[in-house]
Amino acid sequence: MKYPNNANRDFEWAVKLNRISLEMIGLWPKPEKIRRDELKRNLYVFVVLLMLVIVGLFPCTLSLLRIQQNFTLIIEQLQFLLPLVTCVIRLVIFWWKKEAVISIMNMIVEDWLNSKNIQEKNIMITWAQKPRKIIMIAYSIMGISYACVVVLPVLGISVTYTGNITDINKILPLQGFFIYDATKTPLYILTYIAQVITFFFAVMAYTGIDNFLGLLVFHICGQMEILMARFSCLSKLTKFRNGLESCVRNHIRLLRAIAIIEDTYNKILLALFLYFGLLFAFFGFLLISLIEESYVSITRILYLVSNLINMIVHMVLYCAVGEILVSQCDKVYYAICDQEWYLLDPRNAKDLIFLMIRTRISSYITAGKIFPMTMATFCNLINMLAGYISVLHTRTR
Repeated sequence: MKYPNNANRDFEWAVKLNRISLEMIGLWPKPEKIRRDELKRNLYVFVVLLMLVIVGLFPCTLSLLRIQQNFTLIIEQLQFLLPLVTCVIRLVIFWWKKEAVISIMNMIVEDWLNSKNIQEKNIMITWAQKPRKIIMIAYSIMGISYACVVVLPVLGISVTYTGNITDINKILPLQGFFIYDATKTPLYILTYIAQVITFFFAVMAYTGIDNFLGLLVFHICGQMEILMARFSCLSKLTKFRNGLESCVRNHIRLLRAIAIIEDTYNKILLALFLYFGLLFAFFGFLLISLIEESYVSITRILYLVSNLINMIVHMVLYCAVGEILVSQCDKVYYAICDQEWYLLDPRNAKDLIFLMIRTRISSYITAGKIFPMTMATFCNLINMLAGYISVLHTRTR
């Protein structure tokens, strides 16, 4: 698609950080005009998925099956297994839904191209700044966690509990059970390199796909704000019906985009919901247990705290994004209600009734079409998990 340099520059600025992370795992939504290029990209995604399964999931699963009946050891293994499982789920679903996501990206490109005035452009830039800040924070947190997992084993420091019977003598980023002798120098080095690459892909999948949701939703929120401004000026137009028709078409387009996002992300969100609940409770239990020990490992505590912050930030991101979307949908409804309908022609005033009925229904992003992703849901979840941590700590004393 050809578009002016200014529109191109603004669009690239808005999506650049998201593009970097998703292109590294082959999932940046862009239409491939050449069949060979599409096959190459699909093959690349398949290789990434294969590495996550073979290098990551396989040894973790074998280790979990052979582990001792020790609750602490099970938690240590789950802290790697569950994130890897969610990364695989993210990759598979996002890859499967790529055509639908491409249609939303095309809509975003058109919106940047067709912004009618400087006011609308400024609204879009304001909303585009928010996901950029979020993804920079997410990159920083994930970078710290990645450094802990990958660099510390080189220095002989393990961030995990080393009492597991499946651990080898040499420290690896991912402790697990291997079907070969990973203590031999060539195999140890190759295993270490493979795990470093696999963790990098996992970080990109975890961060990139999560923050892409923020990009999509915040763009739609910006379009909702533009729509509100158009509704506010509707009664002043000489051609009321033409203006109303344009607003209705735009609103329907945004609702369809929200439906695509919900369809793409609801299963990912459900997996994240379950994963967050389990690991938050387990990490909270581990932290309390570590603090109560006579010997406190500062490295392990920092690692667990960084992981907790990382999980909380991503969950807050989802819930806050869902909350903002609901708020913007409600504002569209109130913008229509604020119309000076009593000054309009009766036939035009009647047309607003159907629009009020439709906009009164807020659009939600849900976890598996069960839980709405709002801050109220997040607070209820944290409250419930705090109770579970207390129960776990009491029963294991």
